[in-house]
Amino acid sequence: MHLVQAFLLSFTAFFAIMNPFANLPMFVSLTADNSRKEINAIARLAFIVATVIVVLFAFLGNYIFTIFGINLAALRIMGGIILGLIGYYMIQGNVSPIQHDPEKSVKDSVNSSNTNVAISPLAMPILAGPGTIATTMNLASGTNPFIVVAAFVVLAVIAYFIFIYGEQIMDKLGNNIMNVITKLMGLILATIGVKMLIVGVQAAFHL
Repeated sequence: MHLVQAFLLSFTAFFAIMNPFANLPMFVSLTADNSRKEINAIARLAFIVATVIVVLFAFLGNYIFTIFGINLAALRIMGGIILGLIGYYMIQGNVSPIQHDPEKSVKDSVNSSNTNVAISPLAMPILAGPGTIATTMNLASGTNPFIVVAAFVVLAVIAYFIFIYGEQIMDKLGNNIMNVITKLMGLILATIGVKMLIVGVQAAFHL
């Protein structure tokens, strides 16, 4: 796969599954009582932790396969199913319980410190949940892991600024536009998931 094509595919997949616009209300609600400085620090730590998780799974995916006896075809089939389901929920305008439960995330974070909120639920599972991890391992297995990580880092920087200016962005976009973006990202994510599933099935049955 051409490097530019691999980068664009990785960036699109990560953008669709992370969907910073759809997660803006979550971030704003979790940081409503924090100062501007604290909000910036929470967002920065959340994306640093999420990036570390992606880096680990991008470069250690093969070792994880070996340790747990997982083959690439099985990962692609399961990863495709996960992404397809998350995408389906997004198309319906809902948040997938596979990725995270927003009500539980807010409830569990009411009395948490800023650091705890940044790590959980923001970094894990909102930004780097099961879908993101499955996507990382699938993409890294088919191309240069550095390209996958680079795509995620670029997205993380963009999403960081989207988060810290969340309230202004939400006011300008409005709920209708944000819903359209979420459904579009869901369609893209579901399509990527189906493609992963097809490739996995072909590899498993030598089609």
